[in-house]
Amino acid sequence: MIRWFLVIFLLLVLISLFTSLLQKLGLGKLPGDIRFRALGREWFLPITTTLLLSALASLLAHHG
Repeated sequence: MIRWFLVIFLLLVLISLFTSLLQKLGLGKLPGDIRFRALGREWFLPITTTLLLSALASLLAHHG
């Protein structure tokens, strides 16, 4: 279970680094991805995108 938390954390870091590229692909704008403004900054929580990419990574790991 800790491994999955680590995987999800790393995916969140990668998604935040590559947000502009992922938005061109349509990811990051899925229902369930949350954007809000607080403390003078825009925050982005890509919950649905993270779940989708985690499922894809899991499929690749099991079939690879």
